[in-house]
Amino acid sequence: MTRTASTMLALGTPAPDFSLPDVVSGQIISLRQFSGMRGLLVMFLCTHCPFVKHVEQQLAKIGHDYASQGLGIVAIGSNDAVVHPDDAPEGLRAQSMRNRFTFHYLFDETQDVARAYSAACTPDFFLFDAGHKLVYRGQLDASRPGNDVPVDGRDLRAAIDAVLAGQPVPAEQLPSLGCNIKWKKADL
Repeated sequence: MTRTASTMLALGTPAPDFSLPDVVSGQIISLRQFSGMRGLLVMFLCTHCPFVKHVEQQLAKIGHDYASQGLGIVAIGSNDAVVHPDDAPEGLRAQSMRNRFTFHYLFDETQDVARAYSAACTPDFFLFDAGHKLVYRGQLDASRPGNDVPVDGRDLRAAIDAVLAGQPVPAEQLPSLGCNIKWKKADL
């Protein structure tokens, strides 16, 4: 299992645009659909990564806990589905259904959205304020597979709570850690 840290995109960066298919509903979901929300959480996930498997129940809980609080949440799968077929839309749909995700789960087949966000790992978290400016990019919490620290979402939840309360999010943030995004090989 390769450990890759998030790139820590500059705070204040505007949310890159996206328009991608939801693996459950088939609808095209775009950034503009989250206008008017108090915040937006964009998560890069996949099905096979042990780091994602370790936290996916907490991610489902975050989706349920913040569903009625004005926070938009979207997950994006960007891995090369040819090399990692479990990360194709069918696998992402099964993961969403198994965990009862309440948020949209989108498939980024071209990987353009992952590149625009400078996503590096799964899971990778990007929290934006109401104006879609980046206020948090970091870890869910200190738990990792095998370290016996409980998965509680403490770091990400504190950032979400600050955004929803209209308070600043502390700039000192620890990077997320996970499996690297599985990039497509360039054509020769």
